[in-house]
Amino acid sequence: MTLEEWSDSILLVKLPPEPTLTEDLNALEERLATPVRDVVLDFAQITTLNSTHLAQLLRIRKLSIEGDRDLRLCGLNDGIWGVFLVTGLDKIFTFAEDVPTALASLQIDQ
Repeated sequence: MTLEEWSDSILLVKLPPEPTLTEDLNALEERLATPVRDVVLDFAQITTLNSTHLAQLLRIRKLSIEGDRDLRLCGLNDGIWGVFLVTGLDKIFTFAEDVPTALASLQIDQ
């Protein structure tokens, strides 16, 4: 996982494909337990998601809400987008087409 402090208020996370995705989502969850910035999760390299990943993403979303932070998911391919649609999670997460769009939307919302 690549963590990039994009600005004083935004953390950009480039998620890696398996086998390290689960571990990296756990590490991000631990990091969000302390006050940090708004977060952009870049899914550009992700080709599969399982139920464990979805549960981790829901916990990350909860931590973001509790910390009064925004969370944006971006760079989803059609297969990953389909997972969010089928599970109904497309209604609770905020998505952007790509990293620049996600970063711009966070800056506009500030």
